[in-house]
Amino acid sequence: MLKRLFLSAALGLAGCLPPEAAPPPEGEAARVVRVIDGDTIDVELAGAAARVRYIGVNTPERDQPCYREAAAANADLVDGQTVTLVKDTSETDRNGRLLRYVYVGEVFVNALLVEQGFAEARAYPPDTAQAEVLEDLEAEARAANRNCHALGAFGAG
Repeated sequence: MLKRLFLSAALGLAGCLPPEAAPPPEGEAARVVRVIDGDTIDVELAGAAARVRYIGVNTPERDQPCYREAAAANADLVDGQTVTLVKDTSETDRNGRLLRYVYVGEVFVNALLVEQGFAEARAYPPDTAQAEVLEDLEAEARAANRNCHALGAFGAG
């Protein structure tokens, strides 16, 4: 319980509990060695370096409003942590990044970033197993004008 309250407070949303799956789905354990931005991380996976792009979400790019906030929110959640990487359908994207849902313990990171308004839901078929959940969370974040939505980072919808 303290971990959940800390995560919410660290992201400025006390009272908003993170989306959870108990336990997370089967996946690969990796250690986060660098946070690239709000939806991309570098990990050590099975003794090798890999870049991971979060499935089903999109965060602001360097030249867009809320980039720093989204990257910081992601870092608060995953930097230095052991994460569970869960594959949907595709192994990698066109840039060679692993495509994964990311969990820290029971916290579904992709969903928490959307719920708290630091990421928008973005379906990229065929990797859409969690698309409906993420879209519902985005609708709530948009309606509440949370974080990046308040800064106009995702447009009018």
